Amino acid sequence: MVMPVNPCFQIVLVEPEIPPNTGNIARLCAATGTVLHLIEPLGFSLDDKHLRRAGLDYWPAVSLHRWSSFDELKRNHPRGRFWYTSKKAHKAYVEACFLAGDFLVFGKETQGLPRKLIDRNPEFSIRIPILTSAVRSLNLSSAAAIVLYEGLRQNGVLASPLGGCPPDLS
Repeated sequence: MVMPVNPCFQIVLVEPEIPPNTGNIARLCAATGTVLHLIEPLGFSLDDKHLRRAGLDYWPAVSLHRWSSFDELKRNHPRGRFWYTSKKAHKAYVEACFLAGDFLVFGKETQGLPRKLIDRNPEFSIRIPILTSAVRSLNLSSAAAIVLYEGLRQNGVLASPLGGCPPDLS
């Protein structure tokens, strides 16, 4: 497992079900130095050939952590800021003010995140607007990329020729 020197963001997948989505998100994490957290139960084995194929040979570059529950992850990161993505949220992702180190939380493909989690955290619940009624939701890996890159943009990472998060000035 590789640990980024200065991880900008952390992606959390709560009970992911489709191996290629998780593999694509793992590749996204490798490309951006983002930490990936997987919350069990997983709908597949980490040895799944489709998962491995989607992540290609980038898996060694992913800082991967597995948790038995979302509560366990939160207990281990008591000072973490968690953003909950859901089509049920009222705030668009571009209205969020992301900070380096934030956790970007995505629910399972078939059900998303629990409604009570969104209702309890409205100020940290965000959605990606869908502009037509022809589609119910976006693909999980597409949604993760959209939100992550907005966070990177807000933190000036994309403007730097070398990338990397700005230093922590707190």
